[in-house]
Amino acid sequence: MSSAPALVLQFLELILALLAAPLLTGWVNQCRAWLGNRSAPPLTQFYRQLAKLFEKEVVLADNASSLFRAAPYVIFACMALASMIVPTLSTDLPFAPAADAIALVGIFALARVFAALAGMDIGTSFGTMGARREMLIGFLAEPALLMVFFTASLISHSTSLSTIVETLGQREFAIYPSLAFAGVAFTMVSLAENARIPVDNPTTHLELTMIHEAMILEYSGRHLALIEWAASLKLYAYSCLGLALFFPWGIPETTGPLSMLVALSSLVLKLAIGGFLLALIETLSAKLRIFRAPEFLGTAFMLAVLAMLVHQLLETAT
Repeated sequence: MSSAPALVLQFLELILALLAAPLLTGWVNQCRAWLGNRSAPPLTQFYRQLAKLFEKEVVLADNASSLFRAAPYVIFACMALASMIVPTLSTDLPFAPAADAIALVGIFALARVFAALAGMDIGTSFGTMGARREMLIGFLAEPALLMVFFTASLISHSTSLSTIVETLGQREFAIYPSLAFAGVAFTMVSLAENARIPVDNPTTHLELTMIHEAMILEYSGRHLALIEWAASLKLYAYSCLGLALFFPWGIPETTGPLSMLVALSSLVLKLAIGGFLLALIETLSAKLRIFRAPEFLGTAFMLAVLAMLVHQLLETAT
């Protein structure tokens, strides 16, 4: 495929991520409301919130540094890049070689570091508390996420997400027990990384429980809009990443019009099911105390390590 049409398709994948991420967040919020027997907000409510924030004036503290001003743009760029390189519509796009699992963890870590530094920059107690809790979550979640990637890389003999998708989705069907353990571990990590229940509550403003919200209390206007948009992009990226690792069927190796249409339809269906299941998990779960978060993520790490051991002991022998 020539480079120009391929770049156009890669750009369209980015546009799809930017537009679909708020829609996915709105769908999860709707499902949570329905499951809680409450009136559901409109599906486009998140778009309206972003538009309203972009229209508002930015209010900055007197002691805000240039890092505080630049952090929303860096975080948004990292999440947009992560959403773009995760295989969603095809594995044959220009940025497919950059979709390395270890590099993807580095992109998430870079965004976390900037968010934590920005939270501490103003010097408020809430921002510092949220930054320290965020780094604690990242310190425990990143090793578990790496172990999940290593399990998939042992099966495909590559850390490239495109190769993993092609190995698991485009070849004859095979059952990998290790992926079951890895899938549970990935789900637990995703809940923690996206500030979802039971680790965090994205709608709370209670100072004793909030993690992500505590770091962004000093932001307003377009800065807050970019951070909220980046949070929805992170949820979208993790959702697509989970689909690529554990449900790769429907992601083609080619970039033909019919293949892309099938891939888009499959992506929408899988995201709709995944969003409902996320809302169901949050509805049935209770918020953990912050001191129980290490136990939660430690369990995820042990499950991911167990997945690697199961692959080495059972699957390689067969």
